[in-house]
This record gives sequence, C-alpha cells and structure tokens, in this order.
Amino acid sequence: MTTLVVVPCGSKKVWNVQPDAGPTPACDAYVGVPFKVHRRYAERFGDRWLILSAKYGLIAPEFVILNAYNITFKRKSPPPVSAVFVRSQVREQRLVYKTIIALGGNEYVSIVKRAFPEGQVISPFAGMKLGEMLQAEIQAIASGDPLGKGHGQVRGSL
Repeated sequence: MTTLVVVPCGSKKVWNVQPDAGPTPACDAYVGVPFKVHRRYAERFGDRWLILSAKYGLIAPEFVILNAYNITFKRKSPPPVSAVFVRSQVREQRLVYKTIIALGGNEYVSIVKRAFPEGQVISPFAGMKLGEMLQAEIQAIASGDPLGKGHGQVRGSL
C-alpha cells in the first residue's frame, strides 16, 4: 500500500441525533458534515484510511465505539491522547506507507506529523479555515487531484 489518509474524528456523533444508537462503527459514529467530507476524500484517494480520535488515537473505520464522548485536541480536559501514544500505535500496527495525507485542523495535523516518520506526511489543506478546507477537499475529489493543485492555493508541506 502506498497512501494512507488520516481524517479527524468529529464532535457531532450519532448519539447526538439518536441517543439510543448503541455501539457503532467509527465510520458511522461521526455524523457531522466535516467528517463526511473528510471520509469521501479518504475513500477517494487513500489505499487505506484511519480516523484520528482524541480519545482512542488512530482507529480503523470498523472500530466499534461504545458510546458518546467529548474529547478534543483543542482542550486539555479531559486529556486527549498524546502524540507519543499515537506514535506507539503507528509502530505497533506497522503503519508503513509511502505517503500519509493528514486532513483536519492544525491540532490534528500536528499529531499526525509527530506520529509518523519525518517526510512522509502531506497536509495539503493545512492552515485553511474549515469552510475553505472542506471546499478544497470537495474540489479535489471532483478533479481527481488529491492535492487540489488545480483549484486555488495548496497549503501545507509536500
């Protein structure tokens, strides 16, 4: 496999709209528009995709989340997982890819960059405001260009 896409979890979860939803696979647990766009991007361009959860670290889309939680890298209480923990997951799961594309805000991208070996992480939409980022991802999906080069500025490192 050559490309891994890491998408951020979302604050809006299935339990916000269906309190009795019960245990749910991660790919269906996050129901907000940002997560849905990130997921579409990941499914379009990744050989594999994972979700970066502030509670669980890197999780597969089929990972079952038992119930709602409210942990984010933007707040320190309750404490989110550390970059050291996520890096240990990368080693334990033998996540070896030629390219890792990190989506999401600066807090999430920073964790991904610190968890993977230097030089592998691309964050083409880093630094954009949420609306700009989602629009750029939608345009990238439509154009077939994961870096969105043909559609405005590309931000982040290559």
